[in-house]
Amino acid sequence: MPGHFEPLPGGGAAVALDDVEISIIRSLAVQLLELIGPGPAEDAPADPLAELFAEGPSEPPADPVLRRLFPDAYSDPEKAPDSPAQAEERREHSAEFRRYTENDLRAGKRENALAVIRSLDALASAAADGGAVLKLTPDESRQWLSALNDLRLAIGARLEITDEDDTDLLFRLPDEDPRKPLVLAYLWLGGLQETLVSTLTG
Repeated sequence: MPGHFEPLPGGGAAVALDDVEISIIRSLAVQLLELIGPGPAEDAPADPLAELFAEGPSEPPADPVLRRLFPDAYSDPEKAPDSPAQAEERREHSAEFRRYTENDLRAGKRENALAVIRSLDALASAAADGGAVLKLTPDESRQWLSALNDLRLAIGARLEITDEDDTDLLFRLPDEDPRKPLVLAYLWLGGLQETLVSTLTG
């Protein structure tokens, strides 16, 4: 089980994590939360109807990581360039879609990251001797899978990874390169994500 998820009887997944691994994942999840931003103010009036029709931003985020986490719905980098009129129409459609979906997307990503933090905090006391086994329900496993994906997207954006060739080049970086720890975290999280997918779909 070390380093990879395995299925639990009756559903869910388990992975052995040491205290360093727990600390790394928790720190990354906290940074992701800070990047996504806070949720609605606690003292905001509880009006479900108002929340339903609340509008979000219409422009893409300036931060490249947030642009990777919340991409334009109608963008296609592999498509031939649009005419000016088509580009404007695509921009308007993307803005409209973002306005009514980004708040919910942010809330979902925020809740997934919080679920990771909560489960790691519950595990931390058991890991005082150097390691513990994290056991997740099926629902928690899906939240972890989404959060791991978001963490890799965020790190990939910081490393400017756009395809597999970028990953191969970064993997061969010398140890003294300041990007090396992020590359190793990216690859490690990818391994966790892959085994969790296999556990949930196997």
